Amino acid sequence: MIKSIDINCDVGEGVENEHLLMPFISSCNISCGGHFGDANSIDETIKLAIENNVKIGAHPSFPDRENFGRKLMQISDDELKKSFQNQLNLFSERLSFFDGKLHHIKPHGALYNAIAVDEKLAVLFIELSRNYLKDAFLYVPYNSVIEKVALKNNIKIKYEAFADRNYNNDLSLVSRTHKNALLVDKTAVLKHVLYMIKNNQVKTISGFEKKIKADTFCVHGDTKNAVEIVKYVYENLKKEGFKIG
Repeated sequence: MIKSIDINCDVGEGVENEHLLMPFISSCNISCGGHFGDANSIDETIKLAIENNVKIGAHPSFPDRENFGRKLMQISDDELKKSFQNQLNLFSERLSFFDGKLHHIKPHGALYNAIAVDEKLAVLFIELSRNYLKDAFLYVPYNSVIEKVALKNNIKIKYEAFADRNYNNDLSLVSRTHKNALLVDKTAVLKHVLYMIKNNQVKTISGFEKKIKADTFCVHGDTKNAVEIVKYVYENLKKEGFKIG
């Protein structure tokens, strides 16, 4: 059973709760201009991460601020390539300003979900991010297309599971259009996480148990009570004897 657990949060998304989240997480995914973010928000978030000894990741997405990167975007390969490189170049530039180190890349929202199932898009994503992943991990969902494409291309991965989201039987996340997509009760989130850690399984929305692997657990920073959730999960995992990091 895992004894060291990474808790990650999507941050730098305009919620401005990073200073409250950082003490209770061990890695963060900072939006870099696709769905949200600019040089100023990136700088502020990197600074907070360094101060709190939190591992730093880039959180690129479809260039779709209107829908916060949460809708599948019809976009040409060239447009996506240009946007993606702009996002990661901006992030790398700001990170180097602080002498920070890129620990990982985690795609955001609809892009994350799309490359989990779409091989063509997954291959394109790896091509576009390969140079940035030489010394960094890619956060991927277990048993996904992007996992297989990344491993085939010798990209280092960490399996990610979601502390605050419900799962379908195929291990996809329950769509946010459904009212039971999000787990917002802190005790339910902890129970969900502990079940995955202790059993290497997740209970789906239909009540089935499905195999899952997780090196890192995500709590969404823009959930209304995100700070309450991460603090509760952090404190109770430590009580269970787990190291956060």
